[in-house]
Amino acid sequence: MRIPLSYSLRNLLTRRMTTVLTASGMALVVMVFAATLMLTDGLQKTLVETGSPDNVIVIRKGAQTEVQSGVERQQANLVESLPGIAIGPDGRRLLAKELVVLINLPKRGSNKPSNVVIRGISTASMTLRPQVRLVEGRMPQPGSSEIMAGSSIARRFQGTGIGEHLRFGMRDWTVVGIFDGGTTGFNSEVWGDADQLMQAFRRPVYSSILFRLADGNNFEKLKEEIESDPRLTLEAKREPRYYLDQSEAMAKFLNILGMTLTIIFSLGAIIGAMITMYASVANRVAEIGTLRALGFQRSSILAAFLAEALILGLIGGLVGVFCASFLQLITISTMNWQTFSELSFSFRLTPATALESIGFSLIMGLTGGFIPALRAGRISIVDALRES
Repeated sequence: MRIPLSYSLRNLLTRRMTTVLTASGMALVVMVFAATLMLTDGLQKTLVETGSPDNVIVIRKGAQTEVQSGVERQQANLVESLPGIAIGPDGRRLLAKELVVLINLPKRGSNKPSNVVIRGISTASMTLRPQVRLVEGRMPQPGSSEIMAGSSIARRFQGTGIGEHLRFGMRDWTVVGIFDGGTTGFNSEVWGDADQLMQAFRRPVYSSILFRLADGNNFEKLKEEIESDPRLTLEAKREPRYYLDQSEAMAKFLNILGMTLTIIFSLGAIIGAMITMYASVANRVAEIGTLRALGFQRSSILAAFLAEALILGLIGGLVGVFCASFLQLITISTMNWQTFSELSFSFRLTPATALESIGFSLIMGLTGGFIPALRAGRISIVDALRES
C-alpha cells in the first residue's frame, strides 16, 4: 500500500511554524542562487544585445577591446573598399569609423569619479545601431564640439544633461541630445563626432571599424580576406560575439562569487531541513508504528517522509524565485573589467533560471530529508510501540 500525498501535506500543515521557518531558509538560499544567475544573464543580455548579428566589428589583432585597438586611416580605407559591405539608402556603404576613449567623470550626488566611454561616431553609426534612438534634444552636428549622452549616463553623471557642458580633451563640449539604447551597453556611453574627438585627444588612428554585411552568409569569407591581408593586421568579429567576449571575465567572477555564497548558505538550509525532518520523525514514532501495523511497507514510509522534504523544497523554491523576480526592477552599475568603464545592467529572470532555482531547492530538500526519511523507514513495529 502507498501512503497518499495528502498525508505529507497534513503533517506539514500541522507543524506550521517549523514548516515556515525551514521553507524560509531555503527561500533565502534560492533567492541568492537565482540572483547570481540573473546577474550573469542580465550582464550577458546587455552586452550581447549591444551587437547586431549582421554587423561586423574590425579591431587590431591582439586587442581585446576597442580601447586597446588602433586602426590606421589607410587600413580603414582598405576595409571600406572591400566587397560584401551593405549599401545604405543614400548609396553610401554602411560603415562607420569610430574612436573609443575613456574619461573620468564625477557622479551626481556622491561626486565619486568613474570611467565613462566616449565614442566618436560617423554618419552611419546610428543606422548601424537601430536599437539606439534619440529621446531628447538633437543629434550632434558633424565638425562641432557637441555630444549626446546615453540615458543611463545622463541620469548618473554630472554635466551630461541637456544643455550642460563637459570639459575633456582640452575643449568644452555641449550636450545637445540624450539617446536610449534599450537594454544595451550603449546607454553607458557618450557620443560625439569622431573627427573632432580625434583632434581633441590627439589620436591619429581610429579604434574600430563597424560595418553591415550585405549578405550575412559571407562573413567567413570577408573575415578571411581581412585577416589574411598583410597590410591590415586586423581581425573581424561579428558584433554580438565581440560584446559577448567582453562579458566573460565579469560573468565568471559573478558566478564564482555567487556559487560560493550559495554553497555556504545551502549547507545551512540543508542542515535546517535535516533537523526539521529528524524532529518530525522523533515526534511521530508511534504514528510510524501504527502505519507499519496497518500494513504499510518501509518503502512507503520512506517515500512519505521524502515527499514532505520535497514539498518543503518546492515551497522554498517558489518563494525564493518569487522574491528574486523583484530584483528585475533594480538597475546596477559596475565597472566592465575588459574596458575599465562604467556599465549599467539589470537582473534578468528567464524561465531557465526559474526552473534551475526550483530544481536546486528540490535537491536541498531531498538532501536534507533523505537520512531522516531513511531512519523513519527503518523503525520496526516493536521499537515504535516500545518507544510510544
